[in-house]
Amino acid sequence: MATNIATWNMSANEAACVTGVPLKQVHRIIDSGLLGAAAKSHKGSRIVLRDALVGLKLAHETTDTLTLDGRRRLVRYLLENPKAATARENNVSIDVRPMKGQVRRGLSRLARARKMIAADEAVLSGAACIKGTRIPAHDIAEMLANGDAVDAVRAAYPALTEAQIEAAALYAQAYPRRGRPRQGPFWRNRKPVVSSEVDFRELPPSR
Repeated sequence: MATNIATWNMSANEAACVTGVPLKQVHRIIDSGLLGAAAKSHKGSRIVLRDALVGLKLAHETTDTLTLDGRRRLVRYLLENPKAATARENNVSIDVRPMKGQVRRGLSRLARARKMIAADEAVLSGAACIKGTRIPAHDIAEMLANGDAVDAVRAAYPALTEAQIEAAALYAQAYPRRGRPRQGPFWRNRKPVVSSEVDFRELPPSR
């Protein structure tokens, strides 16, 4: 039986994907102790408890407006009162309902992406592919990251829908490719050769 994504604890990448908080900021918030015991380490990886996702987003969105201690107290209040619509600390009150809505939508998007991507050892050695195809999700995500528009991706892979392309990008963000990044085509990193021995002005005119 598939695990309900709304009930499990999140890796740092999953938490960043669901909340929209940049991954570097997720790690900084954890390092600052803002999530307290709601962020843990497990087998060398960081885990954010499911109930702390809204607190994570709150900590990020108040970075420029509150002190570290103020943010910590607000997040603690929210962790202790997960059903609260407002996070309160002394004279500070923040409506967290929009953040809760964003987290719910993020969870739904990731759940849909997980249903559209599958890894089968019989297909491309177990690479995560868009279901019904042999197209790796991470290859599609890399095309988008390199600046290709969705229309360009669809032109390269006419069988894919826009929803599948978006799912591949989201899945790759939540579950990065393991191991060393693959080398790109040789021409991406190839530098032009410059020679000081030839002056093109000395070449004979073309006929």
